[in-house]
Amino acid sequence: VRLTESGRGLVQTGGSLRLSCTASGRTSRDRAMGWFRQAPGKEREFVAGVDWSDFDTAYGDSVKGRFAISGDDAKSTVSLQMNALTPEDTAVYYCTAGISIPALYFGSWGQGTQVTVSS
Repeated sequence: VRLTESGRGLVQTGGSLRLSCTASGRTSRDRAMGWFRQAPGKEREFVAGVDWSDFDTAYGDSVKGRFAISGDDAKSTVSLQMNALTPEDTAVYYCTAGISIPALYFGSWGQGTQVTVSS
């Protein structure tokens, strides 16, 4: 599966940004898509995921209530709407695809897109 992210940017604290991702070569086993992020000097962190089989969604604790995942299963696209951004959200954001939300870490990864939030 090849994943291509778009929407990188620089925003101020409190601002919003939308990331998008398109998957090509996705199979019927790749039921889930989602996002991780990695800040400098930190481990990769789960941000959000969606399981197209039942439209279940999941979010990391640090983004609940601020970020929203959406997309189109038929088009193999997923988006991440990020609101109320803070400098702690600065990271490289990676799109992923896998057999389930819990297994996204072990699935396919995009190259990442940089999000920078200034204070």
